[in-house]
Amino acid sequence: MKVVVYSSEMCPWCDRVKEFLKEHNIKFEIKDVGRDIKAREELIEKSGQLGVPVTIIDGEVIVGFNVPLLKHYLKID
Repeated sequence: MKVVVYSSEMCPWCDRVKEFLKEHNIKFEIKDVGRDIKAREELIEKSGQLGVPVTIIDGEVIVGFNVPLLKHYLKID
């Protein structure tokens, strides 16, 4: 399972997503759109979003800190 979190430094909802993933022992990659122009362009291309957090789980795009969708795509009960 590939999990990527697009986030920025001063984003409390990004922190919540990352905390949620850590609590469930999910390995993930962080892409900081505030510092990395390529990550920002990739975010827009893959999700159509400018805001963060955006989590992509095996190609499925989740905007914001959406616990039901995170659990669904991560197969967490």
